[in-house]
Amino acid sequence: MSTSTRGTIGKFALLSMTFAAVYSFNNIINNNIEIGLSSAPMFFLATLFYFVPFCLIVAEFVSLNKNSEAGVYAWVKSSLGGRWAFITAYTYWFVNLFFFTSLLPRIIAYASYAFLGFEYIFTPLTTAVLSTLLFAVATHVSNNGAKLLGPITSLTSSLMLLLTLSYILLSGGALIGGIEPADPITIEAMTPSFNWAFLGVITWIFMAAGGAESVAVYVNDIKGGHKSFVKVIIIAGIFIGALYSVGSILANVFVPREVLKFTGGSVQVFEGLARHFGLSEILMNRFVGVVSFTAMLGSLLMWTATPVKIFFSEIPKGIFGEKTVALNKQGVPERAAWIQFLIVIPLMFIPTLASDTVQDLMSTIINMTAAASMLPPLFIMIAYLNLRLKLDHLERDFRMGSRFTGLVVVSILISIFTVGFFASTFPTGADIMTIIFYNVGGIVIFLGFAWWKYSQYEKSLTKEQLIEESKAAVQQ
Repeated sequence: MSTSTRGTIGKFALLSMTFAAVYSFNNIINNNIEIGLSSAPMFFLATLFYFVPFCLIVAEFVSLNKNSEAGVYAWVKSSLGGRWAFITAYTYWFVNLFFFTSLLPRIIAYASYAFLGFEYIFTPLTTAVLSTLLFAVATHVSNNGAKLLGPITSLTSSLMLLLTLSYILLSGGALIGGIEPADPITIEAMTPSFNWAFLGVITWIFMAAGGAESVAVYVNDIKGGHKSFVKVIIIAGIFIGALYSVGSILANVFVPREVLKFTGGSVQVFEGLARHFGLSEILMNRFVGVVSFTAMLGSLLMWTATPVKIFFSEIPKGIFGEKTVALNKQGVPERAAWIQFLIVIPLMFIPTLASDTVQDLMSTIINMTAAASMLPPLFIMIAYLNLRLKLDHLERDFRMGSRFTGLVVVSILISIFTVGFFASTFPTGADIMTIIFYNVGGIVIFLGFAWWKYSQYEKSLTKEQLIEESKAAVQQ
């Protein structure tokens, strides 16, 4: 890559990209449903103690791998070698599989709001069938050029930000005007209860603050270099955390927590706002439904192809067959995309066996998505721990403080993530068979397959190639 393209991203552009990668109004609703107003302080704490430090960790890896494209594979390989680099890149791909299972039912719900003005309630099985059909269409379309939806997604993201700010201003104004909130806003309600169930849900908070790794790859492109990046990412993190926190405090001004649904909660709070101010509820439902439906459909089409393309193009050639990684005319590994589709089908249907309602279904799959999403950053943190512990002599332009500071920060993060991962994998009150076959079984099968696949790849290497592939160091 030519160095002439470096230093072309301004601070505001990075701020905008950070917001687009991290913020989602749906995250406010999901966490409000699970832990109520206590999600407000937890969002801000997660931003300060996870999002910002993790961005700095990734920035250090980018600085270490300044001659590479600074992907996840390169970061982890520079510290732990090829096997763990592959496992980490693989987890980013398979986490996305669980993301589809939580996104698809939402698209169906928002489609009904957009076209009918209200949510049509399906059974969990019907929702799974419709989600499968929708994902099949999305796979076909994304294989044939989903990039056209980029501008639409950007527009709807901007509209959702405008809606969020409008909701905060109007609901805040209603409170100042003397409205009695549907759920009392008190210090007691905002105080977290640190039990096992809460620790499991806290992973939803971390998942909501995720996306740092996608933004940090621009650390070498921003004007002003690492210093500007650090300043912007901290400002962005605080702004996002504040938006999440304030939005969480005001989420139940018009609609009580127990009424909100995972599938259409975002529309419900705006419907309550419209009711209070005498606006047309149907028109509000349809407008928010159209914005949400379009944004999520665009996200589905983009994410159906992008992670597959990134993963199969980043890892070493020879791990998967040539036909699997072969690109079509649009540059998408089409066969791999359809394999992805076939894997998502059972992930969509298994939770329906233990779910009486779509609300139960969504709680299960969002919980599993959150648990699985902990793995990629956890592997990156372990790689960073090894970097500061054993390879701190490697030259790089940016470091997250001294060696001691880096070790303390990453050790705390690893401890929190480990506890959160197990708490969300084994949630209280969940069906034991679902936990075994879906939560535990899914992770064991996917990671076990990745370990076996890489072992098979190693057998095809010469002794010299094997040494080079397992080398945990950066070629400066």
